[in-house]
Amino acid sequence: MSANVKKIPTLIKVDPHKAATEQKGLHNRWHPDIPAYVTVKPGQAFKIECHEWTGGQIRNNDTSDDIRDVDLTRIHYLSGPIAIEGAEPGDAVVVDILDVNPFPNMNWGYTGIFELNNGGGLFAKEFDSKACKAIWDFEGVYATSRHIPGIKFAGISHPGLIGTAPSQELLDEWNRREGELIACHEHAVPAKALPPIAKGAYVGQDGLNAQTFDKVAKEGARTIPGREHGGNVDIKNLSRGSRSIFPVYVPGANLSVGDLHFSQGDGELSFCGAIEMAGIITLKMSVIKGGVDKFALKQPIFMPGPMDPQYSSRLVFEGISVDLHGDGKQYDMDATVAYKQAALNTIAYLQKLGYTREQAYLLLSAAPVDSHIGAIVDSPNACVTMSLPVDIFEHDIRPSPDGLVKRDYGQCAIRSDGVV
Repeated sequence: MSANVKKIPTLIKVDPHKAATEQKGLHNRWHPDIPAYVTVKPGQAFKIECHEWTGGQIRNNDTSDDIRDVDLTRIHYLSGPIAIEGAEPGDAVVVDILDVNPFPNMNWGYTGIFELNNGGGLFAKEFDSKACKAIWDFEGVYATSRHIPGIKFAGISHPGLIGTAPSQELLDEWNRREGELIACHEHAVPAKALPPIAKGAYVGQDGLNAQTFDKVAKEGARTIPGREHGGNVDIKNLSRGSRSIFPVYVPGANLSVGDLHFSQGDGELSFCGAIEMAGIITLKMSVIKGGVDKFALKQPIFMPGPMDPQYSSRLVFEGISVDLHGDGKQYDMDATVAYKQAALNTIAYLQKLGYTREQAYLLLSAAPVDSHIGAIVDSPNACVTMSLPVDIFEHDIRPSPDGLVKRDYGQCAIRSDGVV
């Protein structure tokens, strides 16, 4: 090896075959009192190992009982916090993603549909969702699944979750506003938001006193949504070569990262909708003094990298703010309704090809599917599109005068009791 080649250090190590709760350098709540686990210098490149988001609750098998039974108080085991020297509140921290890879000894991931009463998803109510999953095998940049045959695509590996630690003031604001939403929809299924809960809280650090841990467990924000600091942003192109600029709320910034994805479709429909994986991310950080004011940062700024599979041939499905797959109700410029309709139109088309509704739902969540708002000004209908790359399919799926060829693709992994 050349003397000029510098080895990039691994600052947080994780064993993906052991439970996250047995390991150090991980945590699953947002709180300013969680101490930095490591500290880096500006401009220093470093590797961080990450557990898969449930901390080892999901297995490589052919039933979805583990998805059905997942404990959502014990999720998003994030690696960190990582402090950077010189960062102070009001600054901005720049994070460059140099690489994202699965562990060499764990070349698989999964996509899941969660139960209506345990996690939900975009169509939890419409489908009365029952747990399903697909296991994906990785070969280089490509993913295939025994549970969704006839598909092969290149992934864009990225962190689903990355963000800085909140201040106590910001944490209190999160808990206040989300608490009000929960109170207004007390019996909603799925829940509108998840409040702080001590059950399942984890901070893997030696020397953390009981009083501090109890405060983190009692007040710590759950990690499901994205917020002002970043968090669970699920931006599929935030891969190699990307740059993110985060506001700093506490000394050192205290960045955490996890929930790595091998691939994801825009929107991550099924809640656990990306190809979830354990893996290694390589980062470099720097500080811009006064960056919050310089860039008017209310939330992070993202600059996606140049890595993107070249799928030029696509089928594009449209959705509008009318529940055409339900009761036909007209909504007022509702982009969520329009997105749902675009997805349901795509799912219906895939069913004509022989895929089950569950396989189609999982595929749109996991594959490099693009979605865009086409129009948001033409009352009463917002227009949203979903773009399905045709070259990921083994067979030609494009419309022809003779119609579509329907094949038997079996079914994804379902519950051992057979309920779908």
